[in-house]
Parts: sequence; structure tokens; C-alpha cells
Amino acid sequence: MVRSGEEPKPAGRATDGTGPARLRERFLQGEQVDAGVRTSILNSWQRCRSLGLSPDTSDLPYREDFDPGGRIVRAAVPVLDRLQDAFSGSQVNISVADANGTVLLRRFGDPAMARSLPAIQRVPGFVFSEQVAGTNGIGLALAERQLIRVYGAEHFAERSQGSACVAMPVRDPLSGRIEGVLCFGYPRGFEQPALSAAIRRAAENIERRLLGQSSAHERALLRTYLATGGEGGLHHGVALDALADVVHPRDQAILREKAAELISRGQRAAVEVALPDGRRVTLVSRPMASASGVRGFAIEAVLPGTAVGEALVLPHQAEELPDLAAFSTAPRLARSPITLPSGHLAAAFGSTVAPGGDRGSTEAGGTVPADGGRGGDRGPTGIDGTATADGGRGTTDGGRSATDDGRGPVGGGGAADDRAGSPFPARGLVMVGEPHVGAYALAARRRLELLSEASARIGTTLDVRRTAEELAETAVPRLADFVTIDLPDAVLRGEESADPLADLRRTVLHGVREGLPFTPPGKRIDFGPTAPQLRCLTRGEAVLEPDLKAAAGWLAQDPEHTARLLDHVHSLIAVPLLARGVVLGIASFYRTGSSFGDDDRSLAQELATRAALSIDNARRYTHERTMVLALQRRLLPHGLPDQDAVEVAHRYLPAESDVGGDWYDVIPLSGARIGLLVGDVVGHGMLSAATMGRLRTAARSFAELDFSPDEVLTHLDNLVGRLDREDPDGKGAGVIGATCLYAVYDPTAQRCLMARAGHPPPALVHPDGTVSYPDLPAGPPLGLGGLPFDAVEIDVPEGSQLVLYTDGLIEDRHRDVDVVLEQLRVALAHPERAPEDTCQAVLDTVAPAHPHDDIALLVARVHALDPGRIAAWELPADPALVGEVRASALRRLSDWGLDETAFAAELILSELITNAVRHGTGPIRVRLLYGRTLICEVSDASNTAPHLRRAASTDEGGRGLFLVAQLSQSWGTRYLPEGKVIWAECGLDAA
Repeated sequence: MVRSGEEPKPAGRATDGTGPARLRERFLQGEQVDAGVRTSILNSWQRCRSLGLSPDTSDLPYREDFDPGGRIVRAAVPVLDRLQDAFSGSQVNISVADANGTVLLRRFGDPAMARSLPAIQRVPGFVFSEQVAGTNGIGLALAERQLIRVYGAEHFAERSQGSACVAMPVRDPLSGRIEGVLCFGYPRGFEQPALSAAIRRAAENIERRLLGQSSAHERALLRTYLATGGEGGLHHGVALDALADVVHPRDQAILREKAAELISRGQRAAVEVALPDGRRVTLVSRPMASASGVRGFAIEAVLPGTAVGEALVLPHQAEELPDLAAFSTAPRLARSPITLPSGHLAAAFGSTVAPGGDRGSTEAGGTVPADGGRGGDRGPTGIDGTATADGGRGTTDGGRSATDDGRGPVGGGGAADDRAGSPFPARGLVMVGEPHVGAYALAARRRLELLSEASARIGTTLDVRRTAEELAETAVPRLADFVTIDLPDAVLRGEESADPLADLRRTVLHGVREGLPFTPPGKRIDFGPTAPQLRCLTRGEAVLEPDLKAAAGWLAQDPEHTARLLDHVHSLIAVPLLARGVVLGIASFYRTGSSFGDDDRSLAQELATRAALSIDNARRYTHERTMVLALQRRLLPHGLPDQDAVEVAHRYLPAESDVGGDWYDVIPLSGARIGLLVGDVVGHGMLSAATMGRLRTAARSFAELDFSPDEVLTHLDNLVGRLDREDPDGKGAGVIGATCLYAVYDPTAQRCLMARAGHPPPALVHPDGTVSYPDLPAGPPLGLGGLPFDAVEIDVPEGSQLVLYTDGLIEDRHRDVDVVLEQLRVALAHPERAPEDTCQAVLDTVAPAHPHDDIALLVARVHALDPGRIAAWELPADPALVGEVRASALRRLSDWGLDETAFAAELILSELITNAVRHGTGPIRVRLLYGRTLICEVSDASNTAPHLRRAASTDEGGRGLFLVAQLSQSWGTRYLPEGKVIWAECGLDAA
């Protein structure tokens, strides 16, 4: 079992503390230690090493100027005296240090220890802070601010390897500030589970004494309560935490919070409180006044399952401390009385163990001495300035009884109540206090809690509207009943508003109920010149209207509307939303019943200020994201080219958090072919979008040069390497790691040649509905350099769909890639869908709901060129055959009805075939493609290409390509694995 506030012990670690010894040695030798050592210990070791501490150092700083009579010492001395008595005869040593780690007090279970231990372990004044002593109980408790244990080799210093300790910070209950540390040290083989409970009880006793030094009024009320015995004989009852087995500490905290609220109301009442486990406890509030005139209230709890007068019987328990009985190895001698922990039967009656076994009475059952110092042992707890029953557990100072003569308890709590199985009422005192102190403290605590909650709840997203909603949700109902937030349209778009009052729009309306006549969200808001909202903008601070019925300026802005609101709201705070000198809007807080006060105005101002910073961050992010998205979309294709090879649909979906560098492109190529390109630039933001534009432009240029896919990727790879080298300081967005997939589809052969550079493979949807992912070599990402790219050619039957996408579609931190690819396969298994419908289906079923990366999607349904529109001839390199081919081509053009285009085509073919015969090598192939245009192609086995030049008037040749360029829309050269193709494209306008 792991107690609250403690770390679990690592599995397999020896209880004598030797388990981490080997790991400690590895750590001291500089090796990495990731497991087997508790996180708090490992963190402490790392801090010690960073401070340059040596584990062999035996000397510690000594302070002669420590205060031996300070506040923590006065509170701790009686507690340590009783602890020393409880640990009598054992090897346990007890110490108290201040908030700086300086030991102020020491006690020993065996007095002989003081003679055998070194000075640093027996003399007060030595400093055990982690900064100078390394990992140890006192230093680590101060660093971790909670109960800690340190075993043997977990200590940083060699001198402490044979010991263990448990330490607990001691806090001022009012301020919450750590005043010191209580530490139990013992041999590492002495470990006992009860030590944690014992040190907690002892620390709580010290904290109660600290509080008792500074709350005289509450002590006076508590004295009065204890002296009168409460209602129904509650002097036989118990303090609430004395029944820890019946009331869980978590439930005690709930009851104390409700008790503080009851005290702040200042009324006699009985309230039923529901606990998390379903039980219900009744809190009874009753007024009381001390002899000195202090007026207050006592809150009592009636435990569940029993009537008010019904008794609760606890089993018999031994006189000794149950958890500490085994610690004492020597015979018990007559000694001073000790305080019994909560839950002990004797402690329940407020008794003490007196010398010789006789029971003496305590202040819990009788009249409280008025010395103010001795009675401080039971001070109240809680930051709300009220006293709790923790202090009424029957502790004594130095063994004094409740009466000066020690004759026994006052009020009937004598030995008769000491019998085994003695019953007592199932009631407990929860808290006493003054109403006005409780009210102020309760309100202050709730304001602090609200501000703490606001820090966690407001600004969780970078969305302007959602951030405004978080402000409203935080304020309702703990500050206001209704909240409206009005923001300019420009702010919602991510811009600064030139005139905030001119374009205010109701953005958020949130309240405890619906149906009130507030202006609904989405409507324009116009505030009159006298409205509090306008005044708050003018002043730059919150404006409070305690009573709206008397607020002339608010009433005058819209009498009809405000009259309807007055039936529901009573008070208003208007707060400007200002951040970094920018006016972002107005927040209005309304209450229906009670009025706002100055403290509420300050709280509303603080909430609005925090929210305004978050809204401004969201506005700036929205502005930047809008610009990046606009740039990204501007750099992507605005339209698709006219062509017959494929039917294309595309989508671009930016990431929710930021815009990246994904792109796609569709590139018409020679020979009626089409290029399909998808890429992804690493990173996000403006630089990634700009880099994407550069890569897309370069990729298109390389593709239009009729390079094969693997050559295009090689050129892009070299370009990415140059781009990164051009940024010697490394301050730009690195491009290395960009990915790309390039596919070229030929409708005349119904084949596709593709290559990829670290990009996800495409999906191929066959006409029969089967979906496959072609086995395409992955290739390295762009920019690595020196590695080849391989192109693969596959058959793509007519009617098939090629689906290209970026990794944002399939890679997600919450999903497995293989599972997503299977989902994509299912979504694509509908060949009858149009590409547009396929795109939408993929985004609806496969894309993540909240994408963390951009998604580019390209779907292309392929078509085949009608074989009847393809004419091809092959001839040897013989000039005599040029006329025959030309004549055959004219006949085919006539058959196609292209007589008007025949003249230009004839000249182009004649020139291209003649050049191939003269300058190339056979065989020579001629092809005509009739689509949207007429394409004339002449290929040969030579790799030399003709060049267009301006012929001089005396040159006999050099004018052929000039004529080709003039007669065609475009022309060029395409290289083959063996040879080249010279092509020219003619328009069909005249056809």
C-alpha cells in the first residue's frame, strides 16, 4: 500500500536500503540511470552532481547564530519531548530543522546515542540543506515539499549509507509557508510502516502549536466550547480526525470547508453534506461566546448511520501508542505524560498516560488553563482563520492536567470512561470561529482558488472564440451569474480593430440558465455613450455598478431592452479586454441577486486581464496562420490544366495547429502524357510555405523538361541540398527531410512511370474495385544527396484511379499506420465514384478529426487515348521514303477531318523527318496523336538534339526548326533510354 504523499518503492528493492547501491555507484561514475531509483531520489542526485558536491565530504556548515528559542522551537519542544518518551530505548533519533535546513533540536530514543554519534548527528546548528549536504531527509523534504523517505544508498553522502530516515515539512497553517522539517533517523534495518503515521501526527501537533501562537480569539472560543462540554455531552465526544477510520481525510477536508462556510454565515443551522462515497453527514452550527466576549460559532458533525444521541463503540486499545509499542526495547519507566494519536481510545476522551499508569485529565475534557502558552497545543487549523477540533484531542503541555490540582477531569470524563468498549456519541467538533473572520477568509480562499483555476482553464487553445468562452465558463457561477463577451469582428479574424466600438459583435453569452433577454451571440452590439461598457474602455479599468436600477447611464443606453433585463439582473461589472496596448473587446459580468463589491471588481479585472493576454495570443496566432494559409493556397495550383489523360480532383486540408508545406500539382507533358506530383516540406509556418513554393516551381520546371520521374527527384534532391547550404547560420527552416512522389501517366500505352523520395506509396484502384499499393522503392527523403532514386512502371487499365496523398492523411500519433492504410483501402474500394466523391469520402472516413499535419490529396481517374486516333510509321534512314510517310500522314489527317490543319502538319513532319534522316540514326518512327491538339512526333536512335538558331541570309540551312516553331503552338525534345523524340503540337482552331 502506498500512503498519500509518498512514492512507491521500486519493485525488488531491499528494505534495508542496499538495493540502489549499485545504481548509485553507476550514477557517481557518470553512467545513465533511468530505472530502479525513485524519481525524487534521482532528481536529487542530479542536483547534487550539478552543484559539484562530493559524496566523500564529511563536514557540514555549522551556524552559531541559529535561534534556539524561535517560533518553530517553541512549538516543537513539547512534541519532541513526548516523541523521545515514545521512542525510549530505540535507535531512533529525532530532529527539527528550520526552513533553511539548519538543525535546531535533537532528541534520542537511547541517550547513549548522543555519545556514540558524530557531532553533525547530535549537535544542533549543522546545516542539512540539499545544496551542502546532498541527498538526505531534511534537504529532500525541503526540496520536494512533502513527506519523503531516504534509505541507505539513496543518500548522496558516504557517511549516511548505513542509515535511513523519514522527514516531513512543517507548515504554518495560516500562511502555508514551510517553517521547518521534522525528521526521524534510524538504522536502515529498523524500517517500520508506522513511522509515516507517527511523523504525520507529530508534524500536525507542531503545526497546531504554531497556529495556537497566533489565534487567541479562536482559542478562546475553543476553550469555551470545551469548558461547556458542548450540547448533548460532547465533552465525551471526539475531534473529527480522531475518527480517521470512520471519516476519510478527504471527507474531513470537505466537512471543514463546509464548516468554514457555515461560520461565515453567522447563523444557527443544520446542513446535510454529501460525501463522495454516497454517505451524508449533518453539520450543526450553534452560536457561542467566550468569557472575554468573543462571539462565534461551533460546527459539530453527526456521523452517518447514527442518531444524534446514539453511541459509537470503539474496540479496546492498549495504553501504549499502538504503532510505537514495538519501538521501545527497554522497560518502561515512570515518565512524563505523552499525547496519544487520533483514533486512540484514551485520546478520544482527552486522557493522558500518567506515571505509574494512572490517567490524568486533559484540557479536552475540562476547563482549559488560561496561560495562553500551555493551551496553544491545540490551536485551530486552516487558512480561514477558524479553529478546528484538531486541537481538542487532549494534548497537554508538560504533563499538566486540566485542573491545577490534577484531581481528574472536569465534566465527568474520568476513569469510568476508560473501560474496554466504552461508548461515546458519534459526534465530532469540526471547527469554531468568528463569522466575519470566516467570511473574509472564505471569500479570499475562493478568490485564490478561482484565479488558480483560471490559470489552468483559460487559454488552453489558440482560438479567439474558444478562449473567450473559457473566461465565461470560469466566472460562472463562482463570480457572476451571467457573462457576456463582445469582440470586434477584426479581432475574430486575427486583426487589430481600428475602431473597436464600431464593429463589436456579441461573441459569448454564458449563464446559469437560458432564456434571458440578452443580445444573442452573433449580433452586432452598440453601446450608448453613457453605458458602463463604454466608460470601462475610456478609463481602461473595470467599472462597477452595484445596483443597475440606480445606474442612469446603463438605463439610458436602451430603455426598452434594459427594462426587460432588470427583471433578471441586479449588478454589473464591465471590464475592458486590453492586452499589449490593443483593445480586444469588453467582458460584462452580471449578478441576479446580490451586489458586486470592490473585491469582486478586482477579481473580475484580474480574470479579464489574464483572459485578454490569452485572447491576444490567439488573435496573433490567427493572424499569422491566416497569412501563412493564404500564402500556401496562393502557391498551390489555382486550376487544373485542360487535358484528356486523367480526370482529377484534389483537396488541401491545413493542420489545426499550424500550416505546413504540403503541395500537389498536375503537369501536362508532351505526347499527351500527364504528370502527377505530391510533396511535403518539413516544418510548419511561413518559411515552410515559402519553401514549398520554391520546390513546387522547381519540380514543375524539371518535369516540363521531360525528365523521367527518377531524374526529377534527383534534381530536386540537389536543389534541397543547395537551399540548406545557402543558410549557413541555420536560422531558416531546414528543407532536408522533404518528401515527394512523382508519377507520369501515358494514355497511349496505359502505363504509369513513378518514383518517390521518402513519400508514402500511392494507391491504385482497379476498375473491379480492388485496391493495391504498388511496390515502389521508397527512396531517401530529399536533401540527403548521393543516393539514387528508382522508377517503376506499372500497368494502369482505363478507368482505374491513382490516389496520391501526403503523410498527414495516414500518420497520426493516436492511430496505427497499417490500420489507417486498411481504412483507406476500404474507402477507395468504390471505382464507380467520381474523383470528387472519392476525395470527400477519404477525408470523411480516413483523415484524422483533428489533423496535426497538413493533408494534400490528389485523385486521378485515368483514360486511354482512342487507338483510332493514333497513327504510327517506322522507316529506315532513307530520304526517298520521306514523301511516302508525308502522303500517308495527309491521308490520315483527311480521315480525321483535319484538312485545315494538314498544311502545317505536312511542313512540320517533312522538316522533322528530314532532320532525323540527315542527323540521326535509324530506325526512325513517326507518330500522330489526335486529341485536344494534333501532336507530331519523330524519334530516332540518336541522342543529339537540334537547336533553334537564327540563320543568316547567306546560310543554306538552319531555317527548318524556325518554321516548326512558327507553325506549332509548342515544340521540344524528349529523351528516351535509347534515342530521342522531337515533337511539335498544332492547334485545331481551324479544324
